[in-house]
Amino acid sequence: MKFDAPLKSATLIKRYKRFLADVELADGSVFTLHCANTGAMTGCATPGDRVWYSTSNNPKRKYPCSWELTQTAAGHFIGINTATANTLAQEAVEQGLLPELAGYANLRREVRYGVENSRIDLLLEDERKPSCYIEVKSCTLLHQGQGFFPDAVTARGQKHLRELMEMLDQGHRAALLFLVQHTGITQVSPADHIDPAYAKLCREAADKGVEFYAVGTEISPDGITVMKPLPVLLTL
Repeated sequence: MKFDAPLKSATLIKRYKRFLADVELADGSVFTLHCANTGAMTGCATPGDRVWYSTSNNPKRKYPCSWELTQTAAGHFIGINTATANTLAQEAVEQGLLPELAGYANLRREVRYGVENSRIDLLLEDERKPSCYIEVKSCTLLHQGQGFFPDAVTARGQKHLRELMEMLDQGHRAALLFLVQHTGITQVSPADHIDPAYAKLCREAADKGVEFYAVGTEISPDGITVMKPLPVLLTL
């Protein structure tokens, strides 16, 4: 996934109100970015980090610039815009990076399903085999050398796991794909220390047959490229 135009950089002053971040340019001027990430962004929004942003030509936008990447003091790049996760996940499937998910005739996105008013991120379909429902989670939390999801308690994430298990009961395949948008993460686990209920439900889902995958990325101001599968450790 290439960015539409080269990103520009600034220094992060602070993130606030979830959707906003103040940054400073090299000339000392300060302005506000839109932040498309509503999560806790733990470790992704440290004041003083270098941020990379895109600029929209839409005259109706109050904040024309969008925060796309963080470059940490350790040199890691982090993808901030969670809206890119599904696009990257689709690229990973279509490029055959996950052989277990290959061989389907059709791929659809954002399809309504389940009994809890959900939309599945990716739906693989083929008349010769059971459909495969794939929930995609953007993973950016690095803690003590380990990648974790989530970075805050997630009732929505628990709902998605229940929906996936229901798809198994209906005879379909179901999978959860951690799309890792942090160049320092080499493996992923459920975050027991943040949301033990979600982590417990992950293990219950795996025992029932939900498949767990993770894909790493290469990130730069030019774009984000899906690279290779990463290990998922449901219990550390």
